[in-house]
Amino acid sequence: MSYGGNWSKRGEWLEMTPGKALLSQPDRNEAAAKWLMETVGMPEKLYRKLHHEQGIQWRGDRLRLVLFPYRDYGIEPRWQELDVLYEDDFCLVVNKPAGMAVHPDNESRETTLNHVVAAYYEAEGIHTAVRHIHRLDKDTTGPVLYAKNEYAQLKLDEDMREKKIVRMYAAIVQGRVSQDLRRIDLPIGKDRYHASRRRVSLTGQAAITHILSSEVYPKASLLHIRLETGRTHQIRVHLSHMGHPLLGDSLYGGPGVFPRQALHGERLLFIHPLSGERIEVNAPWPQDMMELRERIIEALTDKKYLQNPE
Repeated sequence: MSYGGNWSKRGEWLEMTPGKALLSQPDRNEAAAKWLMETVGMPEKLYRKLHHEQGIQWRGDRLRLVLFPYRDYGIEPRWQELDVLYEDDFCLVVNKPAGMAVHPDNESRETTLNHVVAAYYEAEGIHTAVRHIHRLDKDTTGPVLYAKNEYAQLKLDEDMREKKIVRMYAAIVQGRVSQDLRRIDLPIGKDRYHASRRRVSLTGQAAITHILSSEVYPKASLLHIRLETGRTHQIRVHLSHMGHPLLGDSLYGGPGVFPRQALHGERLLFIHPLSGERIEVNAPWPQDMMELRERIIEALTDKKYLQNPE
């Protein structure tokens, strides 16, 4: 369900043109309620909230909804350069750098991606809560999707649950990965002996990783991966369990030839929460991973294999 018609943002209001079929109904308000939930796909919870707060109005042939109310960021803005990959009134996708968590924990005072997004909103005059839809590990790079209003958050959260948001990664791992390894379906749970680790566990949560393609070198492989589920450390745990830990991933046994796990989110595909359009966002490889791959390729000719960077 989606709305592919004309719409515009007017301050806190979204204005839509439902069309003559809706306007000709004897009770426009009742017809609008049915249209919003059944055709546009508005969650019933949000419709009832807007209706209760008089956030649904008619202005001539246009239906107006308060989808962009003023909201606090919910987190302290801290300015830092931000690589914006995609943005409209409903969604924001930013390229997360290595060494930065998406959101703060209860102990650290480090600047996170959410702090930086709040500062970006502040600089752009956007008054909305910072709402990330998914996460990446602190040392993993790549696109992170944000919802810029409650409507978008509800829709995108639902799409995450239904596995409609597709995330693809590039990983450089130890060893020669067999061309036959295409799907890893192993449950993941907490490691009782290490608080920050996860492990393959029969009592864990279902976890499925797809290997789409690979480039195999004498002692390493470059894998292009799609996640079907999004468990904590999923790619790292699955590949380590299969005997191919990520280069630089000391937590899961990867060789220390890279200062972090060699993992990058290459592509993010999602359905726009209002229009229903399929959005594809590509994130360029970070410089350090490009250099690592070049070192591996150069080693094929000069026989210097994966020397530690000085």
